[in-house]
Amino acid sequence: MNIKSHIPNSITLLNLLSGLIGIIWVFEGNYQTGAYFIFLSALLDFFDGFAARLLKVQGELGKQLDSLADVVSFGVLPGLILFKMCGEVATLNWLPYLTLIIPLFSAYRLAKFNIDSRQSEQFIGLPTPANALFFSTLPFLKNEFPFLENYLNTPWLLVVFAWVFSILLIAELPLIALKFKSFSFRSNEFRFVLLGLGLASILVFGVAGIPPVILLYIGLSLLENLKSQK
Repeated sequence: MNIKSHIPNSITLLNLLSGLIGIIWVFEGNYQTGAYFIFLSALLDFFDGFAARLLKVQGELGKQLDSLADVVSFGVLPGLILFKMCGEVATLNWLPYLTLIIPLFSAYRLAKFNIDSRQSEQFIGLPTPANALFFSTLPFLKNEFPFLENYLNTPWLLVVFAWVFSILLIAELPLIALKFKSFSFRSNEFRFVLLGLGLASILVFGVAGIPPVILLYIGLSLLENLKSQK
């Protein structure tokens, strides 16, 4: 029995466990703790792939298991956070259910990613971890910037966010991947700007700085696409 072949899959299962625990916290009404488990899942999601490459045990089982875990951690968990946020302020009982488009389209994106060979150097569509981080940190943004509270307590706006970002998940839109072939500024200018401004936003505003970073990521990706088409 090759023990090392099970190490990446074990890390992936910890990712899944983290997502499940986060869901429990959300059901308890603690969205911020639920968000922390998304952070933990994102860290584990990085390390399972890193471990698989390091140990040279990449395989189809790990690929499929990773996507199944991500559906929970980066689809169901952020979807429930937004569902509960919307439910607290919606006057129409059915309205929060529209936010469940997030786990549906997250699952679709992950299945599509598994059979798409074009995403080795850049992402096609918004990655599910980025989408999950955006929605899970909206409560932090509301606490850090009180003037945004009225907007983030508008149920229809939350539904619009859910649908726009869900469409971005499956859109045929090339987005920046932080993979460097070289470290020259000219060929990586948008990556360096994203890393610099993103780090500054998080250092200044903490977790509340993550939603602006995700919006910056999308915006810079659009600019990079426009530049490449010239």
